[in-house]
Amino acid sequence: MKKRIIIFDDDPTRRDSLSMLLNMCHDMECVATFENALHAAKQIKLTNPDMVLMDMDMPKANGISGTREIKAHFPHLPIIIQTVLDDNQNIFEAIKAGANGYILKTTPPEKLLAQLREALEGGAPMTSTVAIKVLQFFRDEPSSADYSLSEREKSILKLLVDGHSYKMIADKSNISYFTVCNHIKKIYEKLHVNSATEAVRLAIQQRLVNPF
Repeated sequence: MKKRIIIFDDDPTRRDSLSMLLNMCHDMECVATFENALHAAKQIKLTNPDMVLMDMDMPKANGISGTREIKAHFPHLPIIIQTVLDDNQNIFEAIKAGANGYILKTTPPEKLLAQLREALEGGAPMTSTVAIKVLQFFRDEPSSADYSLSEREKSILKLLVDGHSYKMIADKSNISYFTVCNHIKKIYEKLHVNSATEAVRLAIQQRLVNPF
């Protein structure tokens, strides 16, 4: 069964392009598009999507307010922010609002689809330039807790923070995809989180991994 995705974007040309791209996939489809995030939670209830692709800058209600509203009612629904800007304020406001990923609109279609699939599996896709900004922003935050992560778990968490997909983590760590999933499950348990987004946020805030 195809994963259902809805799009919030004020650019009709981009909405059509993204919708067409998704509908060409064997495992995903676009079931609805909206020009702004007004009444976002209501639209979620009506369309019952598996994931939301959210534009950052829209009139009347932007991506941050839409994300915040959706997460208040559907906390486990993945929301991926897309934007032309990678400025610090937008990035951190989106993360605080509960976004599961932050991708620039310049991302090539093939890579975009790979990142959406990763998010559907619980990952937290983030354009590399965005990941660097997030790490730099929190580099001076002190660590206040010991979560007893093994060295392997720390290395996997570092790769997750850097925005790597599960497959990329497996390749870089020379372990199987299945083993990566098991390690990440244990990381979630130790950090007391339920998603990659929460794990990344906590890792950054507590400096659980070396950002350099």
